[in-house]
Amino acid sequence: MADAAAPSTGPARPHARTLRRDARLEQLALFGLASPALILLLAVLALPVGWLFYLSFIGNDGGFSLQHYERMVDSKSYARIFRTTFEVSLITTGLCILLGYPLAYLLSQLPKRMAALCLLAVLLPFWTSLLVRTYAWLVLLQRRGLINEWGMSLGLWSEPLALVHNLSGTLIGMVHIMLPFMILPLYGSMRAIPADLLNASANLGARPSETFRHVFLPLSMPGLFAGSLLVFVLCLGFYVTPAVLGGGKVIMVSMRIATDIELFVNWGAASALGVVLLVLTLGLLYGASRFLSLDRVLGGGSR
Repeated sequence: MADAAAPSTGPARPHARTLRRDARLEQLALFGLASPALILLLAVLALPVGWLFYLSFIGNDGGFSLQHYERMVDSKSYARIFRTTFEVSLITTGLCILLGYPLAYLLSQLPKRMAALCLLAVLLPFWTSLLVRTYAWLVLLQRRGLINEWGMSLGLWSEPLALVHNLSGTLIGMVHIMLPFMILPLYGSMRAIPADLLNASANLGARPSETFRHVFLPLSMPGLFAGSLLVFVLCLGFYVTPAVLGGGKVIMVSMRIATDIELFVNWGAASALGVVLLVLTLGLLYGASRFLSLDRVLGGGSR
């Protein structure tokens, strides 16, 4: 009776081996389908970054050296450049939040057809070259530009204001270019907020300001964080706008990299700057991931 009651495991073992073999074959097939994308990523991302790291450790004599990193530690000018880069990026992000959140909120409350038409105005700058937009601001902001001429003709000020070739001009140009990158994630996040939640809050006696503060604002946070992170990271590598509107008074890391290559032909120093900026950016993303779910944030969802 004991032998008859014992389960038969003989046929199950070949079946389990077959399932494991099929699973391995399926994984190999998926890897084969993904291999072109992996090769592309290796060619356009991994190899260039690896070459950048390699060049940063090559000294002026052609041998392995840490002299480029030691120079950044010893020279105060490099610390000032990195501080300026992060300050400009942070201020630009803050200004984009102040301007972009109310505009995105307005767009989210409009009917879909009207909101789509208004979004065209937000997307319109993407159809114009960044260099053209930057030089357009240079024409508008210079001492004899349209803004100064109109301001003096209206009696708002008596002398031309210094609106360009300084930090103010740089921030104006960067905010104009970065604003759509803030509005689009915010708009997507706000559109995804169910209207039933807002109606339920109103039915429970909450005032519109309370509904916004306790319901709408928390649910729009993923879009706000996504836009802020996107704008801040993009600003870290900005080159054209600070170079044109800053007038040499606002030096960012990208500008110093260009100087090392174009003027001094020092690929090692330029690569070291790029490596440090890359490591700082990755550290920022890692720090954000410790407090936020980046897949949820970058998705811009409200749930």
